[in-house]
Amino acid sequence: MGDGSKSGETLGRKARNELIHYALISLYLYICFGAMLFYRMAFLHAAGVSYAPYGVAAVKALILAKFLLLGQIARLGDHYIRRRVIYVILHKSLLFLLLLFVLSEIEDAVVGMLHGQAIRTLVTELGGAALLQTLATTVIMLLILMPYIAFREIAASLGEDRLLQLLTARRDGVKHQHPRHLGAH
Repeated sequence: MGDGSKSGETLGRKARNELIHYALISLYLYICFGAMLFYRMAFLHAAGVSYAPYGVAAVKALILAKFLLLGQIARLGDHYIRRRVIYVILHKSLLFLLLLFVLSEIEDAVVGMLHGQAIRTLVTELGGAALLQTLATTVIMLLILMPYIAFREIAASLGEDRLLQLLTARRDGVKHQHPRHLGAH
């Protein structure tokens, strides 16, 4: 019975950790999307347009967080793990951006079809007038992904929980000099 209970604990703990990870990714994305929506809302409010779709940001954050987890489960970009950390961060950021873009477009197509839109209309929207908005959204998504991927890769390079310990530890109170000023006197 000892093996069964340990296996159950491990599975339960793993499920709990995955759920916490999913919640944290969703929260990070929601904060980022919420900030973008707040900016858009302020801009449109100045033009006299009422706009407040925070529910859309929450749903999008939950969906994209799940897509990110799927990419992590598929070990997307892990074959470059022996390269310099900066290259791994850039490469994974671009791969995850591509993954999110493709899966988001598939999701939009499925939702559009469920609402009676033809595939041809959806493809025309992607390449037509919405192209500039799609490009802007893609650049913003890359800027959102890079800190997330960087945090994960630096944490993996430092070792288990080391980055979290470093970020949450109290500083020693000693004022550190900038390297440029060390030999100036």
